[in-house]
Amino acid sequence: MSEYHVPVMLEECLDALDVRKGGIYLDGTLGGGGHSSEILRRGGTLIALDRDDEAIKESTRRFESEGFSGYTIVKSNFHDAASVLDELGVESIDGALLDLGISSHQIDDPERGFSYRFDGKLDMRMDESGGMTAYDVVNGYSEDKLVKILFEYGEERFAKKIASAIVRERSKQPIETTLRLAELVKASTPEFYHRQGHPAKKTFQAIRIEVNGELDGLGEALESIAARIRSGGRFAVLTFHSLEDRIVKQTFRLMCTDCICDKSLPVCVCGHKATAKSIGKSKPTNKETNDNPRAASATLRVIEKL
Repeated sequence: MSEYHVPVMLEECLDALDVRKGGIYLDGTLGGGGHSSEILRRGGTLIALDRDDEAIKESTRRFESEGFSGYTIVKSNFHDAASVLDELGVESIDGALLDLGISSHQIDDPERGFSYRFDGKLDMRMDESGGMTAYDVVNGYSEDKLVKILFEYGEERFAKKIASAIVRERSKQPIETTLRLAELVKASTPEFYHRQGHPAKKTFQAIRIEVNGELDGLGEALESIAARIRSGGRFAVLTFHSLEDRIVKQTFRLMCTDCICDKSLPVCVCGHKATAKSIGKSKPTNKETNDNPRAASATLRVIEKL
């Protein structure tokens, strides 16, 4: 049986966190439990969050089979981490990790509707218990709104052509499956575009981001989590596309900067003080990307609280 999810940059993430025995660590994106397992293996106390019921079941099974203790799993979005910590009576933590990528299991399970490679219902919800689905976006959004999300969330150069094709096709009958949408995108984009990777990749990314609100309040969530990390504690974040990485980069940069005044001012009047220092950014090794091609787009950024 294949692994539920292959954790990306596992050693780099855990070395960056500098896990200390007995320290309290937040994994805000539990997934298959790969990173969390290593936190526990290194002696950390774990608080893990995820909004995917399947991920929680799989990680619980994994932790039990490995005989781990000292962990708490909560069904929640990492955006609500501060509230979860409050409910648990945890004032501060020693480090935090976020892996903002979609899990291999979610991609490879046709029933979840994330992949343009497998046929399934258009769903794409990370939390299957409710909320808007990809079907709702594809069949319910206006053409202008589709163009907007394809361009902003997918950075799709053929957003107008794709949106127009979607609206035209759904007027005949609803677009219900992933492969039908993927074929529609392929048919509405030029041949040369197909040689640059699957033409539906950016469309599926854009719709998934919209369905799950992946970028909504991301900067504020990072700030909220960082505020709970003790001095000397680390915050490691894995991103997988330029949109989320830009938000992480800008948020971390602000945390690591003293004065944020306009450079034309002769003296500082803002009073802003850095709350962290940058540990740096890194990419997966060639070996990892060869073994796990899905890791190729990953970027790890790390800060340390002052």
